[in-house]
Amino acid sequence: MKNRKVAFVGGGNMTRAIAVGLIDSGFAPIDIFISEPVDEARLSLKNELPGVNLSAVNNDIVAAAGCLVLSVKPQILPEVCRDLKTSVQKERPLIVSIAAGIRGTDIDAWLGGGLSVVRIMPNQPALLQLGVSGLYANEKTSDDERDYAAGIIGAVGAVVHVGSEADINVVTAISGSGPAYFFLLIDVLMKTAVDFGIAEESARTLAIETARGAAALADSECESMDTLMARVRSPAGTTAAALHSLESANVRDIFRAAITAARDRANLLADEAHTIGTET
Repeated sequence: MKNRKVAFVGGGNMTRAIAVGLIDSGFAPIDIFISEPVDEARLSLKNELPGVNLSAVNNDIVAAAGCLVLSVKPQILPEVCRDLKTSVQKERPLIVSIAAGIRGTDIDAWLGGGLSVVRIMPNQPALLQLGVSGLYANEKTSDDERDYAAGIIGAVGAVVHVGSEADINVVTAISGSGPAYFFLLIDVLMKTAVDFGIAEESARTLAIETARGAAALADSECESMDTLMARVRSPAGTTAAALHSLESANVRDIFRAAITAARDRANLLADEAHTIGTET
């Protein structure tokens, strides 16, 4: 890619997080372009990201950058893409979409076809530059373009490349929805501690710091999760009792069913978006 500048359509939280991550990693603010139609939001972006180029009109930023990041709500993406079609076909930038549930094939069609399209599924911890994202590039995307897209989203966390677009829906179920699963567990730990007499503030600290430490240990070790659990569990001890209770309740099957439901819902949303995009 000769043009390494990046333009974002939509100035929401994820755009802000990625832009901050890029700048923190050495990306020049003058090489970042953001279109945001809401005046108040644009003013906020101006204050938060000094030096970044801002516009109220989506089409105004297309010619500026070699990579166009679609960062708008999925339900308005078909309309946004069709409005950009003429400009995109003229400039033919690398297209990166972080819109959940919208297939790259549909985005390519709405933009006129024949484009390099990369789909990325980030998650909310990206707002703290602690995210993890799944990435799929279509067959027209060069290795350089794919790596460039990975570098952009890599500014807010780890990147996992997947082999098919269908795998993005698995990523959605695992890491996209995943923070909510951990929030649920933290909530259970907190509320149970309070029920057992621990002060609410102390319960919150115990639960969150336990989660933080467990994740750090899991990240630092090469062993399996079973091995790490065995280190905590002693025969006939408290952890053994807790894990036995969980296993007796088929907690693994419960979580697997929940993750499967999330993946299936992502598939359905993609089908619905395709139908709506075809009709409009």
